[in-house]
Amino acid sequence: MGNQLFQEARRFVEMAKNADAADRESTIVKAKNALSSAYANSTMAEQRQLQQMQQELDQIT
Repeated sequence: MGNQLFQEARRFVEMAKNADAADRESTIVKAKNALSSAYANSTMAEQRQLQQMQQELDQIT
């Protein structure tokens, strides 16, 4: 089944990357919250992937 928080973070990051300008800010906030929640409950490998997702978010802000 996998780490649900990790999957949710991935989904929110993708949503933020594809959001239109009107929704982008609120979607980014949700993605950052999801990343934060997932980070505390993930393996080292997942944490590295979450860090990459965070970098992707930083690039679109």
